[in-house]
Amino acid sequence: MLIRTHSCALMGVAAIPITVEVSVEIGVGYFLVGLPDSAIKESQHRIGAALKAVGRKMPGKKIIINMAPADIRKEGAAFDLTLAVAILMASEQMRGAAEVEDYYIMGELSLDGSLQPVRGVLPMAIEARRRQKRGLILPIQNAREAAVVEGIDVLGVESIQQVIDFFDAGVPIPKTELDIRAEFQNSLNNYEFDFADVKGQENIKRALEIAAAGGHNAILIGPPGSGKSMLAKRLPSILPPLTLDEALETTKIHSVAGKMSRYSSLICVRPFRAPHHTISDVALVGGGQHPQPGEISLAHNGVLFLDELTEMNRATLEVLRQPLEDRRITISRSKYSVDFPASFMLIAAMNPCPCGNYNNPKIPCTCAPGVVQKYLGRISGPLLDRIDLHVEVKPLSNDELLAKARGESSAAVRERVVRARGIQEERYREYPDIHCNAQVNAKLFHQYCAIDEGCKALMKVAMDRLGLSARAYDRILKVARTIADLAGAPAITAEHLSEAINFRSLDRDSWGR
Repeated sequence: MLIRTHSCALMGVAAIPITVEVSVEIGVGYFLVGLPDSAIKESQHRIGAALKAVGRKMPGKKIIINMAPADIRKEGAAFDLTLAVAILMASEQMRGAAEVEDYYIMGELSLDGSLQPVRGVLPMAIEARRRQKRGLILPIQNAREAAVVEGIDVLGVESIQQVIDFFDAGVPIPKTELDIRAEFQNSLNNYEFDFADVKGQENIKRALEIAAAGGHNAILIGPPGSGKSMLAKRLPSILPPLTLDEALETTKIHSVAGKMSRYSSLICVRPFRAPHHTISDVALVGGGQHPQPGEISLAHNGVLFLDELTEMNRATLEVLRQPLEDRRITISRSKYSVDFPASFMLIAAMNPCPCGNYNNPKIPCTCAPGVVQKYLGRISGPLLDRIDLHVEVKPLSNDELLAKARGESSAAVRERVVRARGIQEERYREYPDIHCNAQVNAKLFHQYCAIDEGCKALMKVAMDRLGLSARAYDRILKVARTIADLAGAPAITAEHLSEAINFRSLDRDSWGR
C-alpha cells in the first residue's frame, strides 16, 4: 500500500514542501531514498522504539521510503513523525489516509513516543497557508510559534499516540489559537534596560539618539569602565517599535536558526546580538555545510554589538563590509545559494590603546610612542568608512558618578526618534525598501541630502583637514540629514553639518598621535 504524507525542508529562511512516499511490500528491508542526512537515516531506530512504546510495531516487511523532490538535501530529525505516520498507514495499522494529505506533519520522536521541538516552524506554517493546507501537526512546544500564521489549524501534540488517535479514532486535538496583534502590542515595550539609569554622558546619548533616528552605525571609543557597553545595551530601548511585518520577518530568521525558546510565539522587540570577540567569520555572517543564519542575520531589524572590536580577528571584521552596504548576505555552495537578510545597526566599542587609557583624564597612558596608532590600525579604513558615527567616550567625574539625579528616560528619547523616523517614512514612502536615512541609495542621495553653497564650503574644509573618502562624505551628509529630521528642519544647515562632522573623530589626523 502506498501512502503519502507531507512536511517541509528548510532552504535559507524559506520552507520547501517535501512529500514522503511509503510503500510496504512483501519482503525484508528498510530502504530510505531522496538525499536524507544521517539524522534521518537513524530515524528507523527512533521510530521503531516509539511505535513499540505506544503498542504499535514496525512492519516486518519491505519498507521503501522516498522523500521527494529527490534533488533537495533533507536534514534533521523533524521528519520522524512524518515517516512514522506514513509507515503506520502503509502497514494498515492506522486509518485516515485521505485526511493525512491535508496536513503538514513534523516532529522529532523520543524513544517513549513523546515529541521534541523542531526548528523552522514559522516558515513551514507560512508555506502551509500558501499551499492551502488545512493545518499543521507538530510538537506542542512549537504550537504558539506556528499559531502566529492565521488561516490554518495548528494542532500541537505531546506524543505520537495523540496523532494515532486523531486519524484512527477521530479524537480531536485542541487547536492552538493566538491573538497575535494583542500579544504584539502587549510586548512592544518589554525592555530590560533604560537610559534613565545612565548618569552623565550626554554627548554619547545624543550620538546614540542620532544613530537610532537614522539607522546609522556607530563606534564608541574610550577607556575601560567609561560606560560603552552599558550605553550600547540600552540602544534598543530608544529604537522605533517593530512593525508586525518586521516582527514576523525577525521571528522567521530566529525560527530557522533554532533560537526560539519553547512555547514562544513572536519576537516583539528589536533583537540585540552581542557575540564574543573570538567569533569566527562563519558564525558572524552565516554559512556552514548546510548554511545557517549568522549573527548579522539574527540581528536583522535590530542591533549587532561588537565589543572589544580591535581584539577581533581582522579577517572576520572584513566580511562585514558587503553586508553593511547591501543589507543582506548570500551564502553560495556548488549546487545552490541562499540569501539571508542582514539589515542591522552596527554598534562597536573599543579601547583607544592596549593599556586603555589614551585620552583618559584620570589615568595616564603607558603605551610607547606609535603604539596607539598601530592599535587603531587593526581596524581597516574601508570598515571605518562604513561606520557613520565615531564617538569618544570619556569616564565620568566623581561628582557625576555620585550624583543622585537620573537621566532622561528611554521613553522620552524614543518619542523624538519615532517622530524623526516618521518624517523619513513619509519622505521615502514611494520606495518600499527604504525606511530611514542610512538606507538611502546613491540615486536618492543627491535629491534628499542636498546642501547649499555655505555647507559645501564647510564640507570642503572638513574633507581637506580630515582626509575624508567619498563614502565618508556621503555618510556625513546622511547623518546631517538625520540631525535635521530630529530638529524638524526641512533642509540641512551648517549647524546640522557641523555636528555630523564632529562625530568623525577617528578621521582626525591628531587622533592617536
